[in-house]
Amino acid sequence: MKSKRLITAVSIILIFLVGSFIKESRASEGRIEAKKENKIPTVGILQFVSHPSLDQIRKGMIDEMADSGYKEGKTVNIDFQNGQADQSKLASMSQQLISKNPDVLVGIATPAAQALANQTKDIPLILGAVSDPVRAGLVKTLEKPKTNATGVSDIAPVDKQLDLVEKILPGKKVMGILTSSGEDNSKSYIERTTKIAEAKGFTVKSYTVPSSNEITQMVHSMAGQIDFLYIPNDNTIANAIDSVIAVTDQYKIPVIPSVDAMVKQGGLATIGSNQYKLGREVGKKVVGVLEGKINPADTSVEIFKEGDPSVNKEKAEELGITIPQDIINQANKAKDVN
Repeated sequence: MKSKRLITAVSIILIFLVGSFIKESRASEGRIEAKKENKIPTVGILQFVSHPSLDQIRKGMIDEMADSGYKEGKTVNIDFQNGQADQSKLASMSQQLISKNPDVLVGIATPAAQALANQTKDIPLILGAVSDPVRAGLVKTLEKPKTNATGVSDIAPVDKQLDLVEKILPGKKVMGILTSSGEDNSKSYIERTTKIAEAKGFTVKSYTVPSSNEITQMVHSMAGQIDFLYIPNDNTIANAIDSVIAVTDQYKIPVIPSVDAMVKQGGLATIGSNQYKLGREVGKKVVGVLEGKINPADTSVEIFKEGDPSVNKEKAEELGITIPQDIINQANKAKDVN
């Protein structure tokens, strides 16, 4: 009787073990087949909003990847999500990207990078257009991130930009700064820009809006209070640059943007980061991760400093401003005269 019970018990255990083995074997086969189907790496990109500056970064990144052998749809899968300037969408978009188990993530603009970082601490994250990664909580230090993130900072050369202002707008010393209250980068920009400007003898007036809906009214309120308007790397403002220019043109207020793309959209001039070239540097970081050459935790964040004068001659004529010939020559050399 006991032997029968023992045989029955052993039989049940064997059946269970065999069933488990078959189940695990099928699961393993499924994973192997999935790997076979997904032969090429995947890059997940989350961009906060689509405007020329950020679009140029993405284009530069994709071009650099292609030149390095990672061509979209052929040797790499690119999963792109656009937040359309709506921060409430970023968390779900991040989750959607991460659910596909990408080899590397790219956050274009601070809100996008933060959203991705909030969802994963393991998948490598490359930062694009993040001016202050430390303040944004994305890295511990620029030299040693000690997180899953590294990348390229697009902090503007404010000192050089203000030197340019002194040459093209002599005697104009009252500077307005327009930012949105929703971006961590904007807060640090105000502090840094104000410190540099005041050291050069400028008077700084800061204007902050909670959303794009208040931009037009705020710019109207600046009339008669400032000599020129400085636009930092603020995505909310950049996305509404046409509205800003429409109002500043009414009052003949020159606009000095922080990036070259906004000069083409109606700004007067700048010495700013070439966003396309910045994007190519981001692409190099992505390739480094894909090839196992970069570990974000111990790879320093690059400060992108390359920039040439950009001049909008048509805007200068509209505003009755004469741009010194040497500056036009420099911009011509860089092919950045509009």
